[in-house]
Amino acid sequence: MHEIKRATAEELLAAAKGLAGLLVDTVAAGASVGFLAPLDPEAAANWWAGLAPEVSAGATVLWLALEDGEVLGTVQLRLADKPNSRHRADVAKLIVHPRARGRGLGRELLATAERGALAAGRSTLVLDTETGSPAEGVYRSAGWIEVGVIPDYATDAAGRLKSTTYFYKLLR
Repeated sequence: MHEIKRATAEELLAAAKGLAGLLVDTVAAGASVGFLAPLDPEAAANWWAGLAPEVSAGATVLWLALEDGEVLGTVQLRLADKPNSRHRADVAKLIVHPRARGRGLGRELLATAERGALAAGRSTLVLDTETGSPAEGVYRSAGWIEVGVIPDYATDAAGRLKSTTYFYKLLR
């Protein structure tokens, strides 16, 4: 049985190696999450550890999905900090380990981020994902609205140019 918990900066640092394994395996499976394959585990761990100051400052909220101490998934909520956008946040790095997919964990992490956004006073959420990816179905089924597609937005894990689809959700 898994649990989803909001991570402190210290817990993020303690989980950096597990998060690195999650990221390395996800990129190796072809996900477009900002990194190219093959991803060096040490570089991945350093990337996660680099988020600790943002988490400590409250600018980024990060949740971990854990099962028997193993990181199965994660999601981030990046809170907008400009005076005219403090009602908004970006959902980022919603990642579920390839072997844990199909169990509803992605939807559960997304719902957790949405509840966290409301608790933080954020009512407008934005995210993007690779066009045609399974994640699009997760977002649509959770009531997210497609804004549009940007062609050749980023390369996938193998280095091929891919489009991205932007979504938003208004929380009321």
